[in-house]
Parts: sequence; C-alpha cells; structure tokens
Amino acid sequence: MTMNSAAGDKTSLEELYQDLHQNPELSFAEHRTSALIAERMLALGLEVTTGIGGTGVVGVLTTGDGPVVMLRADMDALPVLEDTGLPYASTARGVDGDGADVPVMHACGHDVHMACLLGAVEQLVAARAHWSGTVVALFQPGEENGGGAQVMVDDGLYEKIPVPDVVLGQHVFPLPAGSLGAHSGPAMAAVDTLNVRMFGRGGHGSEPESTIDPVVMAAATVMRLQGVVAREVGPQETAVVSVGSLHVGTKSNIISDEARLGLSIRSFDEGVRSRVLASVERIINAESMASDAPRPPEFSYAERYPVTVNDPIATARTTAAFRAAFGEERLFDPGAIAGSEDVGNLASAAGAPLVYWLLGGCDPGEYAAAEAAGTIRSDIPSNHSAYYAPVPRPTLATGVEALVVAAREWLGNPAR
Repeated sequence: MTMNSAAGDKTSLEELYQDLHQNPELSFAEHRTSALIAERMLALGLEVTTGIGGTGVVGVLTTGDGPVVMLRADMDALPVLEDTGLPYASTARGVDGDGADVPVMHACGHDVHMACLLGAVEQLVAARAHWSGTVVALFQPGEENGGGAQVMVDDGLYEKIPVPDVVLGQHVFPLPAGSLGAHSGPAMAAVDTLNVRMFGRGGHGSEPESTIDPVVMAAATVMRLQGVVAREVGPQETAVVSVGSLHVGTKSNIISDEARLGLSIRSFDEGVRSRVLASVERIINAESMASDAPRPPEFSYAERYPVTVNDPIATARTTAAFRAAFGEERLFDPGAIAGSEDVGNLASAAGAPLVYWLLGGCDPGEYAAAEAAGTIRSDIPSNHSAYYAPVPRPTLATGVEALVVAAREWLGNPAR
C-alpha cells in the first residue's frame, strides 16, 4: 500500500479503496469485506480474530511492553443507489432487514475508514522497531444499523483481545481534504431511532366518513412533531427531531389501516434527551387519540447510541501530535456535530479514553469555491447522499498519516 510518487499513477492504497467502494455490503453482511481485511492483516503478520459480533475482525500486533492502542474503522454500507458517476461506482445490491432487495453504496465513507486503517497498519508494521506496545486494529460491523460496537463487546470482545488503554478513530466528512478536526468533550450527538405504527380503519376512498384515515393522522403527527424542538427545547440546548420515513397506503382510492413512521432523534444532554423522547411519544399518542384510532400506537426503538465524548486530556495530547505533524493550518475544531457514532461504546466498555476526529474528504478547490459563493449546503454532497464521493487524494494519505501519528503518540518507545 505504499504511496506512489507519480501523480498520475493509481497507488495500491487507492486500488484497495476503489475495490472496497465497488463492493459495499450492508450491516452485519460484511462477509467479503471482513475476509479481505483478515487476509491482508494476516499477510502483515498480525494475530487476527474473526467473527466477533458476527463479521467483526480484529488484528493485534505486539512489539514489547507498552500501552495498548486501539484503532477503529467501521465496515458497513448503506441502502443508497449511487449517483456519483465515478468509474468505480457501486452497482451492488443487498437484502435489508425487511427482506427487500436494495441498492448498496458506501455513502458514509466507511470505505475510506477501512483503507486508511489498513494503510496505517502497514506503516506501523514497517516501523515496528521504533515503537513498543500493542496495536489493536478493529474493523467493526453494523455501525449504520444495529450498534455493532456494542454487539462486539457483548460477544466477548475484551475476552478475546487486549483491553485498550486508549481508543482512536476518525470519520471522513465533507470538509477540505487534508484537514483534520477534533472537538474536546461531547463531540457527536446521542441518537434514538424510533419506529412507530399508527392505526386507523381502512375503507374506500369515496367514503372517508366510514374510516379513520391514517394518512391524515400521520400527516398531523409529522407537522406537530416539528414543534418539539421549536417550542420545548431551550435556546441554549440542542436537539434534532427528524421524520425520515413515512409509509402509508397502496392505492389512491384505498384508505389504509395503518401508517408507519421512522424518526431520528438527536441530543447532547441526557436531560434534554429524556424530555424530547417523552414529548415525541406524547404527541404521537395524542394525535392517535384525536383521530379516535381503534388502538394505541406501537413504539419500537432501534439504534440508540450515546453521546460521543472525546476525553479532554487525551484529545489535547493527540491534537498536539497532529499539530506537530501537520501544522496548525490543517487543524480545526468542528464543534459538536449532530451526527452520531457508536465508537464510544468500545471505549466505555474498556474504561479507556476516546479520541475521535474528522477527516476532510472534499476537493479543496471545490470547497473553497462553494464557501465563497455561500453554497456549501447545496453544492457539497454530505454523508449519506447518493452523490457523496470523497476524493482519494489527499484524503487517504492524510487519513493514514493521522492514524499513525496518533498511535505513535500513545505507544511507548523501545528499550535501547
């Protein structure tokens, strides 16, 4: 995975990245991906454990006494139809949790995460004479759907591998490639994914008076939910309530029996979190009663990730190492962002500090032009978009170096 000096030549790291991008797999179905990762780490001489939490893979390299440093990457992709136009765009399909055939795309950049971690492992192996301790390279399944970090922990992760003294990781983001950003303290929001069934009474579209219309019930609910953050969350507090899916009905002249809603709720404070969740359930119950529904709504929580908290002392230490390696001009503080992650579960289960930073992946020229025009939101595709495509250069090289610099900061020095 050595980087090539010829600017026009594709490097082996880029080839790996493109292979991962073209062959995405859904949460807990990362069978080809995990096999490829295991094969590469075995070839580098790591002790490899597979099948943790289903498809999780961990490689361990020990050079002597010293700290145990975990580097983490996630592996799963999303049910998104890619529209990037890249020559290596994904045409893969998979079967989702409901048994539906869906398109699959690495729309959140987990292909970047994996390629960078494998590149970092290769560099750490090559430099093993210059550090002492244990590197744990963890490739996690199911970050997007199912809380794969906790699944690995529950599957006896720390009975199978060394317990880390620090957990390090990164997430590619639509910011200028070559930049790195870490925020101390609460860095990413808690998420509660809520699936709701609301019940009506079906009938013919020509006789709505004989029915209880779940379309109207659901529409009123969606609109009322918009008031939770606007009217129940204080100006110094932060929360997001998004209704990401609404499914009801099959035909224009049929009034259905039920509606299904999917909500994503974000927060940074446990008090706000509890209050918002209570308000959401209260509104859904109330709209159901207002419509004279034949039965109460059903609530089912899926992913529930805690706030991602970067340990202040560990973050300061790691960013100081970044500053020395990359220069002040390439570092930034992104503040707390409303996206969510489950990497914190790996750290909390180990009682270890977490440092999780953002890795820029957008063409710097395109980003600068959009920033100057005030069109970043419309012109720069975000994570989970069908158009999201981090540029390989210098994203991959920066991501590899960041992981190596961070790991070497925490690893010990060999005895002389």
